[in-house]
Amino acid sequence: MTQKSVSGTDLTQVGVIGLGIMGAGIVEVFSAQGFQVVGIAESKLAVDQGKQYLTTSLTRALAKQKLTQLEVDQIQARVTWSEDFSELADCDLIIEAAPESLALKQTIFKQIDEVAKPSAVLATNTSSLSVTEIASATNRPSQVLGFHFFNPAPIQKFVELVATPLTTPEVISDALNVGRKLNKYVAQVADQPGFIVNKLLLVYLNHAVQILDLKKATILDIDSAMRELAGYPMGPLELADLIGLDTCVEILKTIYSDSGNHLHKPAAGLTDLLAGGHKGRKTGSGFYNYSPKPEIPTSPNTALKNEIYLELETAYLGNAIEMEASGYASKADIDNGMKLGCGLPAGPFERIEVIGINEVRDRQAKLAQTSGHSEYAPLPL
Repeated sequence: MTQKSVSGTDLTQVGVIGLGIMGAGIVEVFSAQGFQVVGIAESKLAVDQGKQYLTTSLTRALAKQKLTQLEVDQIQARVTWSEDFSELADCDLIIEAAPESLALKQTIFKQIDEVAKPSAVLATNTSSLSVTEIASATNRPSQVLGFHFFNPAPIQKFVELVATPLTTPEVISDALNVGRKLNKYVAQVADQPGFIVNKLLLVYLNHAVQILDLKKATILDIDSAMRELAGYPMGPLELADLIGLDTCVEILKTIYSDSGNHLHKPAAGLTDLLAGGHKGRKTGSGFYNYSPKPEIPTSPNTALKNEIYLELETAYLGNAIEMEASGYASKADIDNGMKLGCGLPAGPFERIEVIGINEVRDRQAKLAQTSGHSEYAPLPL
């Protein structure tokens, strides 16, 4: 089915601004599905880096026989690279994938507004910033939305489509159709900090650091508990290092500013490491030292690991229940977000089905009592 832009013309050309790993991945996603793509970055060096990211990804896919040489050649041929924003003039959809800075994104959207055709849909790949505030930098806020891909974009199958109060139904419909053409699971949500996945994920990671701050458990206790007992691919502190402690803190700040929940305030263990210049893997050290790459052994403390696992999972399931009860997202969208966006073995509502809602509520009540935090208590029936 041919995609249509808000003007009713064929939506076949996509612009991507920002050619880091995420931006280059978005370029690949669209080109692989037959879209003509214009990749834009601020310098020749950044453009060349984007090209290299794409080449590396395609070479890897070719080696794994996921693509043929012809398909690799076609994907590359559909991409035009440039430092010049005027190259976006014919694009029907333009996606910004710059670093998570509101001021930077607003500046970019002002530049897009000057060159994009009147019918173009503008999107941001922000993972947590206010799409409404980003849209305010344009003269067409009704044509702006969030199109949040997960890293690596060519592999991860989940996309959060974030509509602001001003986004028109036609623009939302167009974006949903595009997302489906990309063979992604698309969850449509409203503009709230963290959206589905990062709201649940970052609060969970922050909770793990709070446990560490209270000296209730060690880094190894916490991470091995969630790897071994929850079956998660990484422990929360490993994952925080991978995401980047600076990124974690910025997302938590936006969530905390919106919710006012003191449990959402960035934990001291995060801010202290960050103040010391430790951002995780990107700087070589965070909760772990990555020079050389660490071997992460298990903790032998079985009873403590079980206690940590129950606390972290109970709070996480409670947050998912609260999100669904608020009407922000459906159980299916939440489950698919955490599985497809984070690689978890099961969604929170799938886990609740296994455990039983009454048992989950009992665990919530116990956690609220033992922790002294009423925020962990189950919602009233």
